[in-house]
Amino acid sequence: MKKLIVILGPTASGKTELAIKLARKFNGEIVSADSRQVYRDLDIGTAKPTKKEQREVLHRLIDIKNPNQPYSVSQYKQDAIGAINKIIQRNKIPFLVGGTGLYIKAVVDNLYIPKVKPDLKLRRRLEVIIENKGLKNLYEDLVKIDPEAAYIVDPQNPRRIIRALEVAFKTKKPFSQQRKKGRPLFEVLQIGLPPNKERIEKRVEEMVKAGLVKEVKNLIRKFDKNLATFDAIGYRETINYLEKKTSLPEAVEKIKKNTWHFARHQMTWFKKDPRIHWVKTKKEAEKLIKQFL
Repeated sequence: MKKLIVILGPTASGKTELAIKLARKFNGEIVSADSRQVYRDLDIGTAKPTKKEQREVLHRLIDIKNPNQPYSVSQYKQDAIGAINKIIQRNKIPFLVGGTGLYIKAVVDNLYIPKVKPDLKLRRRLEVIIENKGLKNLYEDLVKIDPEAAYIVDPQNPRRIIRALEVAFKTKKPFSQQRKKGRPLFEVLQIGLPPNKERIEKRVEEMVKAGLVKEVKNLIRKFDKNLATFDAIGYRETINYLEKKTSLPEAVEKIKKNTWHFARHQMTWFKKDPRIHWVKTKKEAEKLIKQFL
């Protein structure tokens, strides 16, 4: 069976840096598994690999959509499998790299994604709930009807929460029960990196120095500031600062806090998969890959 190496972990765990080194060593190319890096112009706030890094090792599924264009898990699965197969055809090793658990699982377990047509009226009703009562309230509604969704739906991602509720309402079955595994498409090695709070705090400070505020300012000049895409951590807090709802130091602290909470949520997801090999060093990862290949 065709081989696939997955480098995963929570945000700011060092996945990109490790994956680039490993891809260089093992003649690989990278397929991103990050639900925010698919969007053009969301660079600093998503810690996107630099242009130099993308030249050193070819990256796919980065900068493929505008922030106002929808992109589903089903689309991602199709695009990722296509990209992985192209890498294999070039006699290179595919590395699937990121922290979006559902994206990774969709490929690794060949998930069947429910085909439910968008219901725009229902979506608008759910968006109004977010506007009036907040995203947390809608997420809690989802978890009430589908407790397992707590492990598979990002609580900071309104699009994913709305979609999970939409699928549950339209099919009258919990969203979490509708992801059936198919026949494996690849022989997979999953390597995980643990969370690092110190690294998160350092990264947020580096993002601000690198021009996060300017990036967000430019984005909301071109696109509606209320786009679900901008509910990503780092963007919504910065928009609140630009609207004078908070000071910059308060926004930075909020980004650090929200990122750490999100990293812990990601770990809850990843820990459910016993196939993941957790490593702390590049040497450990190299040893696992040599055995696998």
